[in-house]
Parts: sequence; C-alpha cells; structure tokens
Amino acid sequence: MKNNLVSFDVLQEKIFTIRNKRIMIDRDLAELYGIETKKLNQAVKRNLSRFPDDFMFQLTDEEQKELVTNCDRLKRLKFSTSNAYAFTEHGVTMLSSVLNSKQAIEINVQVVRAFIQLRQFALENKDLAKRVAELEHYFIQHCKDYKTDIEDIREAIDLLMDRTKSTKIGFKVE
Repeated sequence: MKNNLVSFDVLQEKIFTIRNKRIMIDRDLAELYGIETKKLNQAVKRNLSRFPDDFMFQLTDEEQKELVTNCDRLKRLKFSTSNAYAFTEHGVTMLSSVLNSKQAIEINVQVVRAFIQLRQFALENKDLAKRVAELEHYFIQHCKDYKTDIEDIREAIDLLMDRTKSTKIGFKVE
C-alpha cells in the first residue's frame, strides 16, 4: 500500500451487505491497517463498550459459509476456529479511536468515504427508479400505442440497474 492509499474499487470489494447492513469483516480491516486480525480483535475486546450491536456483530455459521461460498478470496475463513466479526460504517469509524495509529486513521477516512459513496450511489439509483416509474405511468396513460416500447425500455433500465448494483455494491448475504 503505497502512501497508505487504497483505491475505491479495492475498498468496494471488501464491503458486503449482511443483515441489511453494509459491513466490512475483521480480516479485511486488519489487512488494510497492516496488523494481524488477532490484534484488531483484541483491541476491540478491550473496548467492547465502544462497539454496540449496530457497530459490530459476529457472523453466524450460515453467514460465514455464504461469504466463503460467494467470495473466493475469503476461502481461508472456511477453516477458521471462530466466525469473523462484521463492522458497520460506524464500527469502522470507532476502530480509529481504538487502534489509534496514523495508518488506521488514514485508512478509516478512506473506508468511510467508500461507505458514503456507496450510500450516494444507492440513493441515486432509487431516484432514477422513481423517475422511470413516473415516466412509465405518464406514457401508459397518454400513449397507449407505445406500451410495449415502454416495457422494453423499463426492462433494459432494470437490467442496467441490477448489473450496476451487483458490480458496485457486492452481494447480499442473508
């Protein structure tokens, strides 16, 4: 990691959606901070009061299995003796105060910016979907002859939005 800078694409690959929350797992964060996962988790355990359930939680066996199944780079989790910890955006922010190193602070700023960009992306897609629905409603009401064209356009936009979501945000683990 040159100058402790990590590209948005690299960070984005490390953000997952689990329990309807965007999270990063302890192993990925430790790698970014340049420390062992064990040390990161020890620092967290010494400061558990700073990490309520909406900041951090431990993956269930099913969630961890799903991560391993869907993400080749996490195959080593399959043989882990304990399940990974998941940190929400707020949990990642809290890590900078617990780890208190220059690298941790710099990386946290980048990670928080990545979470913000993903949230903005989701909001923009939501707005686009609303506008398409409004357009569709207008055309259906006023242009009965063009109904199949509108349905084709709607289907194409839905496909584009789905494709963008899957490459931009990652996958969802339930």
